[in-house]
Amino acid sequence: MSFICLTAGRQSLVCGLLAAGLLLAGGLASTADQFPFDQELVLDAAPMRPAKRVPILNVAPNGDATIDLWCKTVSARVELSDAAIKIEPGPLPEELPQMMSSGQCSPQRMQADADTLAAIAQATTWRKQGSALVLVGPKTLKFRASDH
Repeated sequence: MSFICLTAGRQSLVCGLLAAGLLLAGGLASTADQFPFDQELVLDAAPMRPAKRVPILNVAPNGDATIDLWCKTVSARVELSDAAIKIEPGPLPEELPQMMSSGQCSPQRMQADADTLAAIAQATTWRKQGSALVLVGPKTLKFRASDH
């Protein structure tokens, strides 16, 4: 888009402010589509009772990530380029988390850990959908910024 301001004085000042405003608005639009680094991104899913825990993804700008699953926590490495994403998680730990109370890491929750981790690792693209982050692969996962 180009603007032509041929007159001097106030009109050129107005044109300059208009052009600067459009550039700023364009910059804000591209910022809104940036990856949400350093945010707790909560999987858009109902908790598995009796616990209230749901998976959380947190990615640092350097690509280091933490994935809190239904029961266990895994470190990961994330590579981004435009809409492409590659997430390489570490292995699920053998031991159960110390902070979980008896019965919270049921076989069902541990299987959900493995399934969710596999779905995250198979994601190949990402996009913003409003304020949510959507990971797309064989399974689509939607994460929302934590509100606490």
